[in-house]
Amino acid sequence: MPKVLYADSAIVIVDKPANLLSVPGRGPDKQDCLWKRVQREFPTARIVHRLDYATSGVMVLALDAAAHRALSIQFQERRTAKRYQAIVAGTPAQSAGEIDLPLRCDWERRPRQMVDPVQGKPALTRWEVIERTALGTRLALYPVTGRSHQLRVHLTAIGHPILGDHFYASQQQQAMSDRLLLHAEYLGLFHPRSGDWCEFSAPCPF
Repeated sequence: MPKVLYADSAIVIVDKPANLLSVPGRGPDKQDCLWKRVQREFPTARIVHRLDYATSGVMVLALDAAAHRALSIQFQERRTAKRYQAIVAGTPAQSAGEIDLPLRCDWERRPRQMVDPVQGKPALTRWEVIERTALGTRLALYPVTGRSHQLRVHLTAIGHPILGDHFYASQQQQAMSDRLLLHAEYLGLFHPRSGDWCEFSAPCPF
């Protein structure tokens, strides 16, 4: 069971481990996932959003249909707040910036995504340097949109892939970590029942 950060009658907040699917995949070997593990303790839990298999961090699940609907609308309307941490290869020239590059699925190499200024959907990521380490540069990442693999593709596009990324980093950059160094450390949202603003966080494990 993933670590439960908070739970009430409407929502449960968990810290997803790295290298665990958010929802089941295709085939009997891809049935173990965060959603099914949470359902062992919270049988009515419903998925609202997802984190990549390789990404760890804060996720919210709804415990009834009304909460699921209210939370889904918040994510669609970008009313939630998210912050990630990552360690990337190299050192960005600036201390902060934003990446505004449209993304779409790379159909021939699914599930990889790619930058496509013609057919891609708008995608925006803001970032700032937290510290420079011997391994690479630690960044805080603020995704404005929520495209698949957005942070991973955007950082690769500006020349600073996330270390340990088996889809987008070089072999040398992959070998620098035994996991993807990307963690969803903070999630802010409006409670689906009370409407109060709530904030949840899980310490970065790397």
